[in-house]
Amino acid sequence: MVRAGGVRIGWADIPAPVRLDIEAIIGGGPVVAAASQPGGFSPGTADRVRTVDGARAFVKAVTPALNEQSAVLARNELRITAALPEHAAAPRLLGGFDTGDWVVLVLEDVEGTHPGTPWAAHEIRAAAATLRGLAEALTPVPVAGLPTASEKYGAEFSRWDALAADRPDDLDAWAAAHLDELRAAADRGVAALAGGGTLAHTDLRADNILIRADGSLVLVDWPHACAGPAWLDSVLLAINVIVHGGDPAPLLDGVDADVVTGVMAGAAALFQHRCRQPPPPGLPTVRAFQRFQGDALLPWLRTALGEPKRG
Repeated sequence: MVRAGGVRIGWADIPAPVRLDIEAIIGGGPVVAAASQPGGFSPGTADRVRTVDGARAFVKAVTPALNEQSAVLARNELRITAALPEHAAAPRLLGGFDTGDWVVLVLEDVEGTHPGTPWAAHEIRAAAATLRGLAEALTPVPVAGLPTASEKYGAEFSRWDALAADRPDDLDAWAAAHLDELRAAADRGVAALAGGGTLAHTDLRADNILIRADGSLVLVDWPHACAGPAWLDSVLLAINVIVHGGDPAPLLDGVDADVVTGVMAGAAALFQHRCRQPPPPGLPTVRAFQRFQGDALLPWLRTALGEPKRG
């Protein structure tokens, strides 16, 4: 199993003047403890920090020198997180800034644990309930100027066309033999992305969810958010459940089965295509994780498209 995680810098790698500005946002004096957190693929920091007076925060900081796209995503996240309503299941933004050389978010330090993988049934049910409530809280979209889900993922979900035109030698044999069905299903998935006035996170995995001691869930890391259908995050989180061997049924309840299959086929196309590209600068592990997800979705799609499971 391939885990979601990259290679990060830490608190000590942030230039001293930037650290001073962060400490001013947190309050409580200088930071005396910093613990880097696993998960995610940004090469920037993801540190739980504590000041000399006991104030706590979660600090994310990245420089374009590490990866230009990571800095762009951090700017997106700073703008999106600042606009989320207080009652949304997301961490509060304490402050942040963009110097051009460094993009920084200072967030509430949420005490919690990630869902286990394989996902436990009660955590899947809790995630499904949280996402239904979140969709209500984020309709209409509270952030101006975001792309739609169609704009963000339409071309990526159509990558079976590129894979068919230049078929990789290592493409799964079943997928290679059923490219027409996969392309047709993905086309339905792309069509289903159109419309909808809900802010969708679109990058939900177990490592982007924290479960508080009281059982409530908090969704972190919002740079990929866009405007889409209210069911979109539930279906996309179901991918993470499927690839880790859990039952996604609570997340998919009430969503048209053809839509679900179409979105899964589109996501598989995205993963199968991206995993065969060169790794982005500073992100050496992301292609292996995309390959893991793309391959793990194929048995589910094989069944969904009418073939029995093997074994």
